[in-house]
Order: sequence, then structure tokens, then C-alpha cells
Amino acid sequence: MTTIGIFGAAGRMGRAIAQVAADAGLGIAGGTDRDGIGEIAPGIAITTDPLELAQRSDVLIDFSVPGALSVHLDVCIAANKPILIGTTGLEAVHHALVDEAAAMIPILQTGNTSLGVNLLAALVEQAAAGLGDDWDIEIVEMHHRHKVDAPSGTALLLGEAAARGRGITLADHSERGRDGITGARAQGAIGFASLRGGSVAGDHQVIFAAEGERIEIGHRAENRAIFARGAVKGAQWLIGQSVGRYDMKGVLGL
Repeated sequence: MTTIGIFGAAGRMGRAIAQVAADAGLGIAGGTDRDGIGEIAPGIAITTDPLELAQRSDVLIDFSVPGALSVHLDVCIAANKPILIGTTGLEAVHHALVDEAAAMIPILQTGNTSLGVNLLAALVEQAAAGLGDDWDIEIVEMHHRHKVDAPSGTALLLGEAAARGRGITLADHSERGRDGITGARAQGAIGFASLRGGSVAGDHQVIFAAEGERIEIGHRAENRAIFARGAVKGAQWLIGQSVGRYDMKGVLGL
């Protein structure tokens, strides 16, 4: 039986992943969290020892915080175990750490584990490749009031997909946080707008706007179970993969 270890087990995503894994008949090796309080499943305590968890897991899933990523990568390397990273709010330094670790273990890193969102990203890339830069691209996302990072990891995932389609670098072509007299929109820019409120699990819309016409494609998450199901599916796929860095395209066969 495949056993899954969960970093960030006390959070909402950690508990959702444990429930989905149990429903799928998979084993739960355990979970860790900063405080090590409570249970991830009946009779399975949440601890503060990531190395011990990694050693008795077949694969690890990380939905914790960016500050814990370095330790989690180190213990997975020490235990020679693959890891799926769904933690959002990662910066360039974190991605550099992932690249380094991926030279030693299989890693799947994504801003969103929903299969629907990742199919959306593929469609966005295709649309951006087929439309010229006279089509403005805007990405609008909304999440619950407790989300601490913006734009969301999913919005950035969609922005990267659009940038790949156009053959450009997102960092050099993104527009965020417009306020006041900002001047005209730069041609070829990819814009982001972040909304926060209520209990929204995650809404994302990508708008391609040209003179006289507009294309809108999007995804609405009705609950966190969709992310948990995608994470569990991705973790199962990751077992047996060779050393390297992967994303959800491989899980979807894209």
C-alpha cells in the first residue's frame, strides 16, 4: 500500500489530503506541523519531526509555508523520497532550492493541484500562442479573506502559461496593483487583479481582450477537495519517476 506523509498536516489542505487519501484506500504515514498538536487521522498523531516522517513515507506532500521548504527538501533528500510541493507564495530563492533538490530526487511543484486548473493553464498557453500581443491578457482571481499571498499561486501559474505561449518572461511583462494615474496599459503586458473576501475556495478568470471582442476562460473551485484529489493523484504519479522537476502536465499526460 502506498503511504503518504503530509507536511503542513494541521492546515485545511493537510486535513483535506488526509481525508482524500483515506477514502482512496491509501496509507497515511503521518503528518508534521510547527506545533505538533492533534491527529491527522484517527490514531495518527501530528508531530514536529519531518525526517522521521519522510523515512516512513513512500511520498511526501507539502502544503505548509515557504519558510519550511528548505527543511522539507533536505529531509526528503536524506530519506531519498519524492515530494509534491503545493505551497504557494514561493519566491525565486525557493524555486532555486527546488531546482537544486530536483537534481537528487523527483519533485512535482505546482501553484495548483486541481486537474481542471492545470487543463485551463494548457488552454491559456495555447490561446496566448495563437493570438497576437494586440490581445490584452488580464488574470482575475478571488480567494477567501484569510489568504495571505497575492497574486495567488494559481494566478501566477496561469500567467506563466500565457507568457510561455507568447515566448516571453512573465517577470518582465506583468502589471500588478494598479492604482491612481498609471498611464496607458503597456502592449503585451499580462495584468493581474486579486480579490479577497468571504470563504471563496478559489476563482480564476483569464481574459483575452482585443478591439471589438473578448475571450474569457476560467475555473471555479467549489471546495478544497478538488485540490486534495489532484495532490493525491499527483503524489501517486510521482512515485517511480526519475530524478527531476515536474509539474501537473505530466500527471495529465499533456
